[in-house]
Amino acid sequence: MSYKNGKDILPPSLLKQLQDYIQGEIVYIPKKEQKRAGWGENNGTRQIMERRNREIYNMYKSGSTMMELIQKFHLSEDSIRKIIVKTRVLVSEAAR
Repeated sequence: MSYKNGKDILPPSLLKQLQDYIQGEIVYIPKKEQKRAGWGENNGTRQIMERRNREIYNMYKSGSTMMELIQKFHLSEDSIRKIIVKTRVLVSEAAR
């Protein structure tokens, strides 16, 4: 955030109106409302994680053991189980 002098950027009539409310103080003017990107949407991390989770689920369905998945993906058993359950739900919803 950078400091801007109102005299340099505001129309004189608006500057005069603002001076009726505040003079010589710093005022923060928030950005307009805008939709923010979700976690990992801009840099592709979300897609990478979804692909990894789908791979874990498919390997589990194909017979890989929990220990094999733990060693391959360097995740805890609890994390692997959560991924399998969550991905199973997503896959079944997509099939409907």
